[in-house]
Amino acid sequence: MSNNNPAGKRGDSRVPRHIAIILDGNGRWAKKRGLPRTAGHAVGAETFRRIATYCREIGVEYLTVYAFSTENWRRPEAEVSTIMKLLGKYLHEAIDTMERDHIRMKVFGDVQGLSPELRALVDKTDEISQRYEGFQANICLNYGGRDEILHAARRYAEDYAAGRADGELTEDGFASYLYSAGVPDPDLLIRPGGEQRISNFLLWQCAYAEFYFTDVLWPDFTPEELDKAIAVFNSRDRRYGGVKG
Repeated sequence: MSNNNPAGKRGDSRVPRHIAIILDGNGRWAKKRGLPRTAGHAVGAETFRRIATYCREIGVEYLTVYAFSTENWRRPEAEVSTIMKLLGKYLHEAIDTMERDHIRMKVFGDVQGLSPELRALVDKTDEISQRYEGFQANICLNYGGRDEILHAARRYAEDYAAGRADGELTEDGFASYLYSAGVPDPDLLIRPGGEQRISNFLLWQCAYAEFYFTDVLWPDFTPEELDKAIAVFNSRDRRYGGVKG
């Protein structure tokens, strides 16, 4: 889905309507402190909570974070198990606060690859989210950009074969089959941790996103760091492939 809507205003700057973040650097943060990698993920989860709250406060409408990729299953079993427990803990806590604060949450990814317990929590957050409008946090879980595009293509092919879709497939029509259907494309993609690649994250959706890379590791990422990223975003000239007169 294309997103040519202007971003919101905050003082003299624009607040991106949709910010996407790759949560990178948890393991290295822990290693620098002589801690197990799992400790970094625990601190990173708290950082996500803090940044999500800040995004909502400053008027960001959508925040999408890359929490666990389809490739992350290759990590050590103990690390994967810890990440899944942290995700379960976060979803439990989110369910307790979503109705109170009218926050929406959506999981992007192949949830069939998750445990029954996590799938039940995902279903509950979906059910609560349908009752509200406003800020939405999207968590990419068991997610890969290429996998998402293949998943969308298969769903379209099934609908076409069943007579539920015609052959005039447009960009907007294809976007409706993505996990992010109904969510505007990211305006700003942030990657902490020093790497300068998008690692199979939102490949379709980030066609015109502004990229911001920083050496700050995710557990050390603060609202002030987010402000820096937004300031850089405001310095960019976004033309969407066109030319401004």
